Amino acid sequence: MPFAIRRSTTVAERSDVSEHLTPLDNAASGEPNQDREQSFERRLERRVSGPYNLIFKPIVGPVIAVPLLVTLSPVLTVIALAIIVDTGLPVFYRGERGGFRGKPFRIYKFRTMVRNADQIGGGTTALADPRITRVGRLLRKTKLDEFPQLLNIIRSEMCFVGPRPELLQYTRQYAGLETYISKVRPGITDFSSIEYINLDEVVGAGDADAAYERDVLQRKNQLRIHYVEQMSPLTDLRLFVITVVRAVKGVLRHIFKGGGSHGDN
Repeated sequence: MPFAIRRSTTVAERSDVSEHLTPLDNAASGEPNQDREQSFERRLERRVSGPYNLIFKPIVGPVIAVPLLVTLSPVLTVIALAIIVDTGLPVFYRGERGGFRGKPFRIYKFRTMVRNADQIGGGTTALADPRITRVGRLLRKTKLDEFPQLLNIIRSEMCFVGPRPELLQYTRQYAGLETYISKVRPGITDFSSIEYINLDEVVGAGDADAAYERDVLQRKNQLRIHYVEQMSPLTDLRLFVITVVRAVKGVLRHIFKGGGSHGDN
């Protein structure tokens, strides 16, 4: 298209991890808009074609994920049994998403909704969505439903940090700068997942898909592009730490105050 990534008081920026003002938005620079746009695109190209994106992340991710999966296997087994006792099989949700270089893949999550939830409702989880199971509500609050994505990392389909994977119906519409999102492996967390950690509260209890497309999707894509432009070991480490801290805070809020079912679609 392309679009600018604007300054705003977002969660990510308040956490000092998103301070960037793109040259597309910096009218005071005196640089012609086309030159600023091309300069920004060159920075994106350097990031996606660099060794950190193409070599380091796809190698280091599985090396960390394998022992982590083994270590967590007792916890994962308990979660699987809880799901079976609550609502039976299947244990996993395997939703199709747009992946690296546009290749579709199946993202693994613990199932938190009733069977055939995609046929009952849309792809976006609404506030107090009735499709969410009792165990699923707890898993979403604690983010434990995301743990099976270690399998996606082992399969080199995802990384720990990267643009949060999106539904194919949206990734197939990528244009302009959005195409750079698909040149990076999707991740468990990024700027967009931090800003929209309570996505259900943003989309509300009505038509969640319509609210997502109207109020969230473009901003998420802006933040995904911002991640590509900022991608580095330090950025990934900071995003990962912030994600863990916010997830823990969410669990504590749930314990002491209760609440709905949070998380991205």
